[in-house]
Amino acid sequence: MTSLLLPDGSLFADRNAAEQAVSMVVPMIQAGLDSKTLGDSGFLHIVLMDPALRPTDCAFEDAILYEYSMGDRSAWDADYALYAREKARVSWMNARNGHELRACSPHFLRASDTGVWGGIWFDGIAVGVSGAFPWFDEAIGVSIAAALRAVAKQRALAVPESLWLTGT
Repeated sequence: MTSLLLPDGSLFADRNAAEQAVSMVVPMIQAGLDSKTLGDSGFLHIVLMDPALRPTDCAFEDAILYEYSMGDRSAWDADYALYAREKARVSWMNARNGHELRACSPHFLRASDTGVWGGIWFDGIAVGVSGAFPWFDEAIGVSIAAALRAVAKQRALAVPESLWLTGT
């Protein structure tokens, strides 16, 4: 019997790095949710994609690196997780921000793609956020992506330069 092997994800931007990046941004998000600056829902869901996995490498679900929810999910008035996943999916599939796709490049969109924006593509990192106004969904996504990139840079700089990163 043959087993399906998934490609390796990012060495430096792994799940632990994603958790660290999100935790760095959560206080900012919580302040915005508490003040209603980000929107009226009081809830938020974040989907962060593995930057080393592309649509040609694996299925979307296999490329999800980390998901995080804010607010009591049993009180959600919408499926914020579904919205965030679809925003992440369209940005990941097209290597573009959701608003850019809707406003400037709608020719890339398929009938099955989400019609709402709030997903981002930042230096190869796709993030979908739902629960805030879409412009703040984007701001949160960019903040998380920038934090993930910073964590990955810190980790990479701690590894001495060599031909192979893992010694293989």
